[in-house]
Amino acid sequence: MRGVSAPVHVYAQSAFTALFSSPTEESALLIRGMKKETRAFNRVVIRLRTQAEADAEHGAAIRRGQNAAQPQSQRQHNGPPPSWSAVAVQGQSSKYRSASRQSSRAPSPTNSAWSPLFRLRRAPLLRVFVPSPEGDWLSDAGVLECEMELRKAGILPLLRVGDVVWDTALGDEGNVGRLVWDGRYLIDLDYTFSQIGDVSPLLPALAFPPSYFHRVIRVAGDRNPIAHLDIRFWGEEIIANLQLLQDRVRTETAPIIRLCDGSSLFFHNPPASWWHPMIMLPNRERRVVDSGWRGTVVVEAEGTNEGLADLRARCRGVFQPRAGDVAPPPGERERMVWRVLRERSRPGEIWIRAVSFKERLIP
Repeated sequence: MRGVSAPVHVYAQSAFTALFSSPTEESALLIRGMKKETRAFNRVVIRLRTQAEADAEHGAAIRRGQNAAQPQSQRQHNGPPPSWSAVAVQGQSSKYRSASRQSSRAPSPTNSAWSPLFRLRRAPLLRVFVPSPEGDWLSDAGVLECEMELRKAGILPLLRVGDVVWDTALGDEGNVGRLVWDGRYLIDLDYTFSQIGDVSPLLPALAFPPSYFHRVIRVAGDRNPIAHLDIRFWGEEIIANLQLLQDRVRTETAPIIRLCDGSSLFFHNPPASWWHPMIMLPNRERRVVDSGWRGTVVVEAEGTNEGLADLRARCRGVFQPRAGDVAPPPGERERMVWRVLRERSRPGEIWIRAVSFKERLIP
């Protein structure tokens, strides 16, 4: 299948040839062939996603049936759940460890749908081929043509909020040509805090796994990705755990110490739906907090008066305003911008840092 085996730079070269050469029958056939290849590629990716999710659900159903058939006394001595940290696992007594070894557990089902084109709990990267005379930026007509290509591929009803679509005709530099499906339309990336683009603030990060867009929406250099989180609901828990911390920062000359306000909140596993907030997506779909966020979320802000005032504004309704507090910048979206600290995060513990108004690239 040429749509899978062809190098990605071939699409950009073909688009350049078609745009800046005299129109001929050969160039028309080339564009038509590239469009057909991307449509076939998208159908394969959507099929892989459907099959992988079906296999995962089948394996989960098998495990649920085995747990239901297992005696209650044996289930209590099977050791901690996988979500516990390694420290907690090492702290268990030898009695529990020996019982865990003796328990009969079926092998994990193999993922027959595994493919480098799609990974579970990651955004799929779909492709379209729409040459743009305007350069690296798609016009409104170009975006509509991208949506038309998805419709011609027959996958438009199968798209989900957060699916990433890449116009391969624009090249493979940074996030050029990448759009995100919001449930109704293809929307552009947000360039407020990054020169190569971040996920749009219209897509709340808590509705997706923390690593959902990892390596699909690229980040500049070693910077951490932007996430849009509304933490108002957990404001009381954040203020109860708030403390001033010392953080050691590595520099080219010598490590330095900086102060930061740190707190934490905990997402229960499984969530109690009667008290957890519902997250509204652009297409009016409601979701709960994704299971990838369950565990401890460490919240970090600057250890200055301005940083503390900004954290108060993000947890508004819990902090009482005091005389002399620095007024936060206007706007609701600025209070929901965070960076996920990848070097500190691990499964069950996610670190996020508040992004200040001073980090904006677009005023």
